[in-house]
Amino acid sequence: MRSIKPLLLIAVLAVAALLWGRHSPEPTPQGTVIPQGSTLPQNASAPRTSGTTLPSFLPPEAADTLRRIASGGPFQHHQDGVVFQNRENRLPSMPEGYYHEYTVDTPGLDYRGARRIITGGTPPQIYYYTDDHYRTFRQFEVSR
Repeated sequence: MRSIKPLLLIAVLAVAALLWGRHSPEPTPQGTVIPQGSTLPQNASAPRTSGTTLPSFLPPEAADTLRRIASGGPFQHHQDGVVFQNRENRLPSMPEGYYHEYTVDTPGLDYRGARRIITGGTPPQIYYYTDDHYRTFRQFEVSR
C-alpha cells in the first residue's frame, strides 16, 4: 500500500501540471491597447482590414469569427452575440445593448478560452479584440 501512495501522488501532480498549462494566459501581441480604466480617444486611428487581410494582432481564427458576425451566424458558442456589459468601463461608455461579444477560438482548447471580439452598434460599426478576457482591448476596423 505504501508504494501506491507515491505513485498516486505523482499521477495527481502530473495531471495538475497538464491542466495548469492549458489555462496559462496567452502572450499579449502588439497593437493599440486600451489599458484598464482608460478609454480609446474618439479620434484614435485603428488599423484597417480589407478583404481577408487582418491586423497583425488578430489571430487567424478571428477571420472565421468575423465571417460569422457578418452573416449573423451560426455561432459555435451559445454565448456568442450576447450583450457585453462593459462593467469595468474599459471601452467607451455607450448605452446598454450597444456592445456584443463573440468567441475567437483558440486551437487546442476544449473550452472558450480568453479571446473575444467585441462589436459596437447594430449592425456592427466598431470592433475590439481582447486576448486576455477583457483586461485590454485593441480597436480595429473591418472593411464593408
